[in-house]
Amino acid sequence: MTDQVDLHQLADLCTPWCVRVVATLRIAAHIDAGTTDVHDLAAVAGVDPRALHHVMTYLAGKGVFVEPEPGTFTLGETGRQLREPRMRIGLDLDGIAGRFAHAWSTLPTYVRTGRSGYAERFGRPFWEDLDAHPDLAASFDDLIGPGGHGTPDARIDLVDGWDAVRTVVDVGGGTGAMLSELLRTRPGLRGILVDLPRTVARAAGTFSAAGVADRVRAVGQSFFDPLPAGADLYLLRSVLNDWPDGETEAILRRCAEAAPPSGRVVVIGGVVPDDAPQQLTIEMVLLGGRNNTVTEFRAIAHAAGLEVRAAGRQPSGSFVVECRPAA
Repeated sequence: MTDQVDLHQLADLCTPWCVRVVATLRIAAHIDAGTTDVHDLAAVAGVDPRALHHVMTYLAGKGVFVEPEPGTFTLGETGRQLREPRMRIGLDLDGIAGRFAHAWSTLPTYVRTGRSGYAERFGRPFWEDLDAHPDLAASFDDLIGPGGHGTPDARIDLVDGWDAVRTVVDVGGGTGAMLSELLRTRPGLRGILVDLPRTVARAAGTFSAAGVADRVRAVGQSFFDPLPAGADLYLLRSVLNDWPDGETEAILRRCAEAAPPSGRVVVIGGVVPDDAPQQLTIEMVLLGGRNNTVTEFRAIAHAAGLEVRAAGRQPSGSFVVECRPAA
């Protein structure tokens, strides 16, 4: 017999919003710098002291802060995590995390229709919204890059190994974190980063920091357009999970068109084992994206001109699917 779960706690909206507010205001950083009185914290953050006091006392009851005497605060064990840049990126309501948080209010539309309700809330579909707000686009790039997710694990086991792979095209590779790791750990490899112009424009620093700038070039374009042709491997990492099936097939078809007969298309994200539980993700709410089972993906890949050669969990922990152009 399992313990009963408190439904009121599950339905609580107060705690997650209070956490996001103090993260947005950088309260943990101010405390870390020595400001502990709530009136001083309110002054440096530019907010109402009484309202801030209510929020912080509430979070002290949750272990985020410690209030040793009324109006004085230190960081609790949980609150120390708010100092981490990765945590702040994911909680800052002034950046892309604010869009993510408010997008959950569109969940009824997604459940009723299977499609994103993002435009109902923000006036434009997600990608168009980023195009209209460069600051949000930059925040999104930071969130999905090393700033928000750390250095990616570049261990990918291929059916025939890496010896014949000379060039990798990272399709929708953001600011190049994964491609940089692939090149850094394989000195004989060359790379091409494909993503929207505003995103690849920010990749130079990533390549320079990894010491691979001389072996990589960036191509600013949509991955729905023809891709650079003739590479040995086309990588789709955390791309297909953002799209419904029609767009997934179109992206895979572009890879199949660009790859030579001996080329490979490697997919990380957007495909799950046949027996995987049906998990709700933010991509589904934001974009109407989905995760296909291997059986479902096999049919989509076949329609796009690809054959699945292997699918399974790898040492990195990622579920990886390897395809080849159909004969």
